[in-house]
Amino acid sequence: MRNDKGYRKLIAWQKANLLVHLVYDITTNFPKDELFSLTAQMRRAALSVCANIAEGYSRKGSKDRRHFYQMAIASLTELEFFIDFAYERKFIKRHDYEKVLEVHTEAARVLNGLSKST
Repeated sequence: MRNDKGYRKLIAWQKANLLVHLVYDITTNFPKDELFSLTAQMRRAALSVCANIAEGYSRKGSKDRRHFYQMAIASLTELEFFIDFAYERKFIKRHDYEKVLEVHTEAARVLNGLSKST
């Protein structure tokens, strides 16, 4: 994968990409009856963060870019709820919970900075 071109060079996208891979890894072990509910919702929200950053990067005007970055932030917030809920339901082990929250927090920090600088 090329990290030196387009949206891939954005630290926010790199952090979000790491996060989506962690979410996929963690949700692999969720109960099978959650496949079409919580598993799918968490993966969709995590993918949405990356997709909105990529789409925002391609927009010409700063207002358009900021709009997509804000949608990515909203998806991060949604994902945070899902992560907490999954942990409360004991679908995520403490170590994995702490790791995914650490990456989530870092992704949110960088993405907020990107949005404000646009």
